[in-house]
Amino acid sequence: MALMIRADLGLDPWDVFHQGLAERTGWSFGVVTIVVGAAVLLLWWPMRQRPGLGTVSNVFVIGVAVDASLRWLPAPDASGRQLAFLVFGVVLNAVAGGAYIGARLGPGPRDGLMTGLVRITGRSVRLIRTGIEVTVLVVGFALGGSLGLGTVLYALTIGPLLQVFLPLLTVPERRSEVAAGEPDPVAPVAPVAPAAAVVEQPGTLAPAPAG
Repeated sequence: MALMIRADLGLDPWDVFHQGLAERTGWSFGVVTIVVGAAVLLLWWPMRQRPGLGTVSNVFVIGVAVDASLRWLPAPDASGRQLAFLVFGVVLNAVAGGAYIGARLGPGPRDGLMTGLVRITGRSVRLIRTGIEVTVLVVGFALGGSLGLGTVLYALTIGPLLQVFLPLLTVPERRSEVAAGEPDPVAPVAPVAPAAAVVEQPGTLAPAPAG
């Protein structure tokens, strides 16, 4: 995230949404971020998503890590370095997302929305994540949020990148979780095959029971 900020080529889609909502409501950017995060958490309930250590850590650790990184990470002095910062920032964000979601300790509010939709719809991470990012980007821009090259690049590539890294970085499911029937936070629900219908041919009689 710090690399994307230093690249200065556009906010990520969720922050475009936060910025646009802040301009419409008059609330601070930080307050809007908290309120949106809480609202997204409410969407977890019908999807049977469960918070965990990763959910809480996502709120606090990311902010501390970004502030620390910005202290030593210099701003790029050329457009080529800006693009390099942007590309590395997006890729590292996908790696980090795959690692902490794959740890099975609970996703952050917005990532939990993605994993919940993947699980209940059976659709791919690539499709669900891209749909979420594009939706919040369009709504945020309509509300007055600003966007740039980095915004569009992030919205269109973070889903496919997570599709690659999440399976590679996901720890195996514990036997106790499988036995307890707990929902897998990163795997889609397997489709249920319909029961075979028994069709009785016209003009046929059921055999009489043996007497």
